[in-house]
Amino acid sequence: MDARFDLFGNAFATKFAKRFTTAARVIEESTLPATTKELVSLRASQINGCAFCTDMHTKEATAAGENAHRLHMVAAWREATVFTEAERAALALAEEGTRLADAHTGVSDDTWGQVSKHYDDDQVAALICLVALTNAANRMNVIVRNPGGTYEAGMLARMSG
Repeated sequence: MDARFDLFGNAFATKFAKRFTTAARVIEESTLPATTKELVSLRASQINGCAFCTDMHTKEATAAGENAHRLHMVAAWREATVFTEAERAALALAEEGTRLADAHTGVSDDTWGQVSKHYDDDQVAALICLVALTNAANRMNVIVRNPGGTYEAGMLARMSG
């Protein structure tokens, strides 16, 4: 399977990607735990049906120390016992922030309260930015039908220099 358009090979898209990865680096530098970042990005990518990003975040989470069992449970996190309360709050925010078109109220007060309880203001800001950035990346990759399966951990960081 080939992508409709090579986002990594187009000069304009590459110029945009450099700015996009600069924003991603700010989130990476936050105190939000690396595995939480990957779980959040993985869940949003699953919801959006982004094969490339699902592949990427599964492999980056593994490289960050996440175990296979928890990764398999992300799709059913609400019924899983393997996530902390803080991770569950972050996953709820990812899900509600991704499903904006499905829920006119957006992120519920309950979810917001749980996120605020478990994360400091900088971490909340990082979570919000991460959900937004992941959804943008998902949309670009889904539009061009960028396939998943060949990503290697650290690949995107190496490409963005």
